Amino acid sequence: MMTGWVLATLILYLVSFAAYLRNLYAENTLLGRGAAVCLAVGLGLHYYAMIERARMLGAVPYEDLWGSLSLFAWLLGALYLGLELLHRGRSVGPFVLPFVIVLFSLSHLRNVSPHPALARGPLFALHITLNILAYSAFALAFVLSVIFLLQNRLLRRRKPGGMFWRFPAMDVLERMSRSSALVGVLALATGMICGFIWANRLQGHYWNGDPKEIISVLMLVFYAGYLVLAGQKAWRGARAAALCTFNFLFVMFSYSIVNIYLSRYHRFY
Repeated sequence: MMTGWVLATLILYLVSFAAYLRNLYAENTLLGRGAAVCLAVGLGLHYYAMIERARMLGAVPYEDLWGSLSLFAWLLGALYLGLELLHRGRSVGPFVLPFVIVLFSLSHLRNVSPHPALARGPLFALHITLNILAYSAFALAFVLSVIFLLQNRLLRRRKPGGMFWRFPAMDVLERMSRSSALVGVLALATGMICGFIWANRLQGHYWNGDPKEIISVLMLVFYAGYLVLAGQKAWRGARAAALCTFNFLFVMFSYSIVNIYLSRYHRFY
Protein backbone atom coordinates (compact mmCIF):
# COMPACT_ATOMS: atom_id res chain seq x y z
CA MET A 1 0.00 0.00 0.00
CA MET A 2 2.19 2.82 -1.32
CA THR A 3 0.27 5.99 -0.42
CA GLY A 4 1.71 9.48 -0.68
CA TRP A 5 2.66 9.50 3.00
CA VAL A 6 4.38 6.14 2.68
CA LEU A 7 6.34 7.05 -0.45
CA ALA A 8 7.48 10.40 0.96
CA THR A 9 8.54 8.71 4.21
CA LEU A 10 10.53 6.04 2.39
CA ILE A 11 12.32 8.64 0.26
CA LEU A 12 13.30 10.68 3.32
CA TYR A 13 14.57 7.58 5.13
CA LEU A 14 16.68 6.64 2.10
CA VAL A 15 18.09 10.17 1.80
CA SER A 16 18.85 10.18 5.53
CA PHE A 17 20.63 6.83 5.25
CA ALA A 18 22.71 8.04 2.28
CA ALA A 19 23.67 11.21 4.17
CA TYR A 20 24.61 9.27 7.33
CA LEU A 21 26.68 6.84 5.26
CA ARG A 22 28.50 9.63 3.42
CA ASN A 23 29.12 11.41 6.71
CA LEU A 24 30.69 8.24 8.10
CA TYR A 25 33.27 8.17 5.29
CA ALA A 26 33.91 11.90 5.18
CA GLU A 27 32.68 13.68 8.29
CA ASN A 28 30.87 16.92 7.57
CA THR A 29 28.88 18.82 10.19
CA LEU A 30 26.32 20.18 7.71
CA LEU A 31 25.82 16.78 6.11
CA GLY A 32 25.39 15.12 9.50
CA ARG A 33 22.79 17.65 10.56
CA GLY A 34 21.00 17.20 7.24
CA ALA A 35 20.85 13.45 7.81
CA ALA A 36 19.29 14.00 11.25
CA VAL A 37 16.78 16.52 9.88
CA CYS A 38 15.74 14.13 7.09
CA LEU A 39 15.26 11.39 9.66
CA ALA A 40 13.19 13.66 11.91
CA VAL A 41 10.95 14.78 9.03
CA GLY A 42 10.65 11.18 7.85
CA LEU A 43 9.51 10.16 11.33
CA GLY A 44 6.91 12.91 11.23
CA LEU A 45 5.54 11.68 7.89
CA HIS A 46 5.72 8.09 9.11
CA TYR A 47 3.49 9.09 12.03
CA TYR A 48 0.88 10.48 9.66
CA ALA A 49 1.11 7.29 7.59
CA MET A 50 0.23 5.31 10.74
CA ILE A 51 -2.66 7.69 11.47
CA GLU A 52 -3.93 7.10 7.92
CA ARG A 53 -3.66 3.36 8.49
CA ALA A 54 -5.63 3.67 11.74
CA ARG A 55 -8.42 5.53 9.96
CA MET A 56 -8.65 2.81 7.32
CA LEU A 57 -8.75 0.07 9.97
CA GLY A 58 -11.01 1.90 12.36
CA ALA A 59 -8.68 0.80 15.16
CA VAL A 60 -5.12 1.22 16.41
CA PRO A 61 -2.77 0.77 13.42
CA TYR A 62 -0.68 -2.02 14.91
CA GLU A 63 -3.05 -4.85 15.79
CA ASP A 64 -1.67 -7.07 13.00
CA LEU A 65 1.89 -8.06 12.08
CA TRP A 66 2.23 -5.44 9.34
CA GLY A 67 1.08 -2.55 11.48
CA SER A 68 3.33 -3.64 14.34
CA LEU A 69 6.31 -3.66 11.98
CA SER A 70 5.54 -0.06 11.04
CA LEU A 71 5.40 0.99 14.70
CA PHE A 72 8.58 -1.00 15.37
CA ALA A 73 10.37 0.96 12.62
CA TRP A 74 9.04 4.31 13.84
CA LEU A 75 10.02 3.73 17.45
CA LEU A 76 13.46 2.42 16.45
CA GLY A 77 14.13 5.55 14.41
CA ALA A 78 12.80 7.84 17.15
CA LEU A 79 14.86 6.13 19.84
CA TYR A 80 18.02 6.36 17.76
CA LEU A 81 17.44 10.05 17.05
CA GLY A 82 16.95 10.68 20.76
CA LEU A 83 20.17 8.86 21.65
CA GLU A 84 22.02 10.73 18.89
CA LEU A 85 20.95 14.07 20.34
CA LEU A 86 21.76 12.91 23.88
CA HIS A 87 25.20 11.42 23.19
CA ARG A 88 26.23 13.68 20.27
CA GLY A 89 27.22 10.86 17.91
CA ARG A 90 25.97 10.34 14.34
CA SER A 91 28.25 7.51 13.18
CA VAL A 92 25.80 4.80 14.28
CA GLY A 93 23.11 6.09 11.92
CA PRO A 94 24.22 4.05 8.86
CA PHE A 95 23.75 0.85 10.88
CA VAL A 96 20.34 1.71 12.32
CA LEU A 97 18.62 3.24 9.28
CA PRO A 98 18.71 0.01 7.20
CA PHE A 99 16.62 -1.72 9.88
CA VAL A 100 14.16 1.20 9.90
CA ILE A 101 13.89 1.15 6.10
CA VAL A 102 13.44 -2.63 5.84
CA LEU A 103 10.84 -2.80 8.62
CA PHE A 104 8.93 0.16 7.21
CA SER A 105 8.98 -1.32 3.69
CA LEU A 106 7.83 -4.75 4.88
CA SER A 107 4.96 -3.20 6.81
CA HIS A 108 3.46 -1.87 3.55
CA LEU A 109 3.76 -4.98 1.39
CA ARG A 110 0.14 -5.93 2.10
CA ASN A 111 -2.96 -3.78 1.64
CA VAL A 112 -4.84 -2.73 4.75
CA SER A 113 -7.85 -4.96 5.38
CA PRO A 114 -10.17 -4.04 8.28
CA HIS A 115 -10.94 -6.90 10.65
CA PRO A 116 -12.85 -7.21 13.91
CA ALA A 117 -10.57 -6.27 16.78
CA LEU A 118 -10.46 -8.76 19.63
CA ALA A 119 -9.63 -6.10 22.16
CA ARG A 120 -9.70 -2.33 22.13
CA GLY A 121 -9.29 0.55 24.53
CA PRO A 122 -6.60 2.95 25.79
CA LEU A 123 -5.07 0.41 28.17
CA PHE A 124 -4.80 -2.19 25.42
CA ALA A 125 -3.23 0.35 23.05
CA LEU A 126 -0.75 1.39 25.75
CA HIS A 127 0.13 -2.26 26.41
CA ILE A 128 0.95 -2.89 22.74
CA THR A 129 2.79 0.42 22.26
CA LEU A 130 5.02 -0.07 25.29
CA ASN A 131 5.87 -3.66 24.33
CA ILE A 132 6.91 -2.65 20.82
CA LEU A 133 8.84 0.30 22.29
CA ALA A 134 10.73 -2.24 24.41
CA TYR A 135 11.50 -4.37 21.35
CA SER A 136 12.74 -1.30 19.48
CA ALA A 137 14.97 -0.27 22.39
CA PHE A 138 16.41 -3.79 22.65
CA ALA A 139 17.03 -3.81 18.88
CA LEU A 140 18.96 -0.56 19.15
CA ALA A 141 20.97 -1.92 22.09
CA PHE A 142 21.75 -4.97 19.94
CA VAL A 143 23.08 -2.85 17.06
CA LEU A 144 25.22 -0.77 19.43
CA SER A 145 26.61 -3.90 21.11
CA VAL A 146 27.50 -5.47 17.76
CA ILE A 147 29.39 -2.31 16.76
CA PHE A 148 31.19 -2.39 20.12
CA LEU A 149 32.23 -6.03 19.60
CA LEU A 150 33.47 -5.30 16.07
CA GLN A 151 35.54 -2.37 17.30
CA ASN A 152 36.90 -4.45 20.15
CA ARG A 153 37.93 -7.20 17.74
CA LEU A 154 39.67 -4.74 15.41
CA LEU A 155 41.57 -3.23 18.32
CA ARG A 156 42.71 -6.65 19.53
CA ARG A 157 43.96 -7.47 16.03
CA ARG A 158 45.44 -3.98 15.74
CA LYS A 159 43.77 -3.50 12.36
CA PRO A 160 41.49 -0.47 12.75
CA GLY A 161 40.34 0.85 9.38
CA GLY A 162 39.70 4.41 8.28
CA MET A 163 36.02 4.33 9.33
CA PHE A 164 36.99 3.00 12.75
CA TRP A 165 38.12 6.40 13.98
CA ARG A 166 34.75 7.96 13.09
CA PHE A 167 32.77 5.68 15.43
CA PRO A 168 31.85 6.91 18.90
CA ALA A 169 34.32 6.03 21.64
CA MET A 170 33.74 2.58 23.06
CA ASP A 171 32.63 3.94 26.42
CA VAL A 172 30.05 6.07 24.58
CA LEU A 173 28.77 2.98 22.79
CA GLU A 174 28.49 1.23 26.16
CA ARG A 175 26.51 4.12 27.65
CA MET A 176 24.23 4.31 24.60
CA SER A 177 23.59 0.56 24.77
CA ARG A 178 22.79 0.68 28.48
CA SER A 179 20.53 3.70 28.00
CA SER A 180 18.63 1.91 25.26
CA ALA A 181 18.34 -1.31 27.28
CA LEU A 182 17.09 0.67 30.30
CA VAL A 183 14.34 2.23 28.18
CA GLY A 184 13.45 -1.26 26.98
CA VAL A 185 13.28 -2.73 30.49
CA LEU A 186 11.10 0.10 31.82
CA ALA A 187 8.81 -0.03 28.78
CA LEU A 188 8.49 -3.83 28.91
CA ALA A 189 7.76 -3.87 32.65
CA THR A 190 5.09 -1.17 32.33
CA GLY A 191 3.63 -2.76 29.21
CA MET A 192 3.39 -6.14 30.95
CA ILE A 193 1.59 -4.56 33.92
CA CYS A 194 -0.92 -2.96 31.53
CA GLY A 195 -1.37 -6.32 29.84
CA PHE A 196 -2.01 -8.14 33.12
CA ILE A 197 -4.58 -5.54 34.16
CA TRP A 198 -6.28 -5.82 30.76
CA ALA A 199 -6.33 -9.64 30.97
CA ASN A 200 -7.92 -9.46 34.42
CA ARG A 201 -10.65 -7.18 33.10
CA LEU A 202 -11.43 -9.56 30.24
CA GLN A 203 -10.96 -12.95 31.89
CA GLY A 204 -10.98 -12.37 35.63
CA HIS A 205 -7.35 -13.37 36.21
CA TYR A 206 -3.98 -11.74 35.58
CA TRP A 207 -1.84 -14.67 34.41
CA ASN A 208 -2.75 -17.07 31.60
CA GLY A 209 0.49 -19.02 31.28
CA ASP A 210 0.60 -17.98 27.61
CA PRO A 211 4.01 -18.49 25.89
CA LYS A 212 4.13 -14.74 25.22
CA GLU A 213 3.84 -14.00 28.93
CA ILE A 214 6.55 -16.52 29.78
CA ILE A 215 9.03 -15.25 27.17
CA SER A 216 8.32 -11.64 28.21
CA VAL A 217 9.22 -12.43 31.83
CA LEU A 218 12.43 -14.11 30.64
CA MET A 219 13.32 -11.08 28.52
CA LEU A 220 12.75 -8.77 31.47
CA VAL A 221 14.98 -10.90 33.72
CA PHE A 222 17.80 -11.24 31.20
CA TYR A 223 17.89 -7.55 30.24
CA ALA A 224 17.68 -6.48 33.88
CA GLY A 225 20.59 -8.85 34.52
CA TYR A 226 22.51 -7.22 31.67
CA LEU A 227 21.99 -3.77 33.20
CA VAL A 228 23.24 -4.98 36.58
CA LEU A 229 26.27 -6.83 35.19
CA ALA A 230 27.20 -4.06 32.73
CA GLY A 231 27.80 -1.74 35.67
CA GLN A 232 30.29 -4.12 37.29
CA LYS A 233 33.98 -3.88 36.51
CA ALA A 234 34.39 -7.60 35.73
CA TRP A 235 31.61 -7.50 33.12
CA ARG A 236 32.10 -4.11 31.52
CA GLY A 237 33.11 -4.06 27.89
CA ALA A 238 33.00 -7.05 25.58
CA ARG A 239 31.34 -9.42 28.07
CA ALA A 240 28.40 -7.10 28.64
CA ALA A 241 28.10 -6.41 24.89
CA ALA A 242 28.10 -10.14 24.14
CA LEU A 243 25.37 -10.69 26.76
CA CYS A 244 23.27 -7.89 25.26
CA THR A 245 23.70 -9.44 21.81
CA PHE A 246 22.65 -12.86 23.12
CA ASN A 247 19.59 -11.39 24.86
CA PHE A 248 18.26 -10.14 21.53
CA LEU A 249 17.60 -13.77 20.54
CA PHE A 250 14.72 -13.70 23.04
CA VAL A 251 13.30 -10.61 21.34
CA MET A 252 13.47 -12.19 17.87
CA PHE A 253 11.94 -15.44 19.13
CA SER A 254 9.14 -13.57 20.92
CA TYR A 255 8.31 -11.28 18.01
CA SER A 256 8.36 -13.97 15.34
CA ILE A 257 7.82 -17.57 16.45
CA VAL A 258 5.80 -16.84 19.60
CA ASN A 259 3.56 -14.15 18.08
CA ILE A 260 2.91 -16.04 14.85
CA TYR A 261 2.74 -19.68 15.94
CA LEU A 262 2.81 -20.32 19.69
CA SER A 263 0.75 -17.69 21.48
CA ARG A 264 -2.99 -18.05 21.92
CA TYR A 265 -3.79 -14.55 23.16
CA HIS A 266 -1.02 -12.55 21.45
CA ARG A 267 -1.08 -14.04 17.96
CA PHE A 268 -0.85 -11.72 14.96
CA TYR A 269 -3.74 -11.86 12.53
